[in-house]
Amino acid sequence: MGRSRRAIQSLMKLRPDTALVRLEDGSETRRAVEDLKIGDLIIVKPGERIPIDGKVREGVSAVDQAAITGESASVTKEPGSEVFAATMNENGVLEIEVTHLADDTTLAKIIKLVEEAQSKKAETQRFLDAFESRYAIGVILLTIGLIFIPYLVFNHPFDPTFYRAMTILVVASPCALIISTPASILSAIANAARNGILFKGGAFLEQAADLSTIAFDKTGTLTTGQSVVTDIIIFNSGNGTSSKSENELLALAASAEQHSEHHLGAAILREAHKRDIKFPKAENVRAEIGKGVLARIGNDEVKVGNRKLFDGILDRLDEDRQVTIKKMEESGKTIIYISRNGDLNGLLVFSDQIRDQAPGTLNKLRELGIKKFVILTGDLEGVARSVATELSIDEYYAQLLPEEKVEIIQKIAKDEAVAMVGDGVNDAPALASSHLGIAMGAVGTDVALETADVVLMADDLEKLPYVINLARRAKKVVWQNIIFSLAVIVMLVLSVFFFNLPLPLGVVGHEGSTLIVVLNGLRLLRS
Repeated sequence: MGRSRRAIQSLMKLRPDTALVRLEDGSETRRAVEDLKIGDLIIVKPGERIPIDGKVREGVSAVDQAAITGESASVTKEPGSEVFAATMNENGVLEIEVTHLADDTTLAKIIKLVEEAQSKKAETQRFLDAFESRYAIGVILLTIGLIFIPYLVFNHPFDPTFYRAMTILVVASPCALIISTPASILSAIANAARNGILFKGGAFLEQAADLSTIAFDKTGTLTTGQSVVTDIIIFNSGNGTSSKSENELLALAASAEQHSEHHLGAAILREAHKRDIKFPKAENVRAEIGKGVLARIGNDEVKVGNRKLFDGILDRLDEDRQVTIKKMEESGKTIIYISRNGDLNGLLVFSDQIRDQAPGTLNKLRELGIKKFVILTGDLEGVARSVATELSIDEYYAQLLPEEKVEIIQKIAKDEAVAMVGDGVNDAPALASSHLGIAMGAVGTDVALETADVVLMADDLEKLPYVINLARRAKKVVWQNIIFSLAVIVMLVLSVFFFNLPLPLGVVGHEGSTLIVVLNGLRLLRS
């Protein structure tokens, strides 16, 4: 147990004891990490470990986050990015603003969570603990009976009778049986934590081994949660001539959206910057809530928005353009319309991109025997259908409120062991209602740490097969240990009665079996 705890606590040694702090006058000084305050600015040089959680203010660098998230690839950090204690700054100087105190870092939370998890017993362990007390009392009563009944009732000699009873007391003791489960469970929990996966207790490790169905939230789980421009469609102007090139149309939209806080406006600006498009400043910009924006760009009146903003114009479009729009709507993608001086110039088509690792992860889960996948989303029917089709998922539910997700999870849970995979925030009720709630991408997110039964610290779907595979390995090792422990007890007890097993050999057999099951459980510390 100590070894498995040390496997996690050794992470704390990765965190530096001091930090280089930049003072208000521009000078620098070393300060103990425990003395850092929120808002302090610290400097981390290439090759140094980051001493505390914070947000990058200046500098760009690759950071190895494997100690926290289990990610194999380094992550680029730039101004605005969050960084975590015990991670390695690889190639650039970073100026970081402290956002958490030393006792409140993600690393500290991980260690606390794992230690709490190790105290939450698996169902098998709880059963064996309850069984142990009754079994132990039974062994003691049997030993007393084996001393006095043969001696008093059958007049057997006292010395050999007492010796045999003591041998039975030793070989029938349940030490190996009782340690067989915690040795395996604690090792598996430590293994998972080193790979960026936090189990909230041994019970959840066992539940992960028995899953047959997994329900996924769509946005931010199966998809990146970030809309991107996938198509730019140019319409002819009213006189039949081509109105704009793709870049010119995108420049119009970017001008109108340059100060927008809407996620689609941000996607337009990202695409414009990606294409290195220069766009003029818009004037008289006003937002129509739930519809879009209107702006004056030069001498032109420009509208950028959804169907609601263009009802009058769309109704008058020719059949070809109506067919194009309908096709895009049926594909499940989001459409933004752009007009100039009342003439519809074209469309920007957006899609929430499926994660690159999603298809491979689902295939691995299928190979592990997961029979059923379900998508639960608050998004539109067409969007859900598009994602389900691309990932070969047969069952999906769209336009769901949080309570409706719970109802579906509860319905599935009546017949099957189901896990819910979500972001740990808006999916909290569904996570709590499933047999196993798994929170995605939860580095530094308190809500996810508190809500889910299992937390994937990195934003990495590929950890899911590891969760299930590790849980099944742990279950297999637990049952190996239980069966072996019981077999040794039975063999030794029979040897005492039929072969007069000497007490020293009984001790060797009893303690030897205990060591074997502990060592077998410790194998789960290996990835």
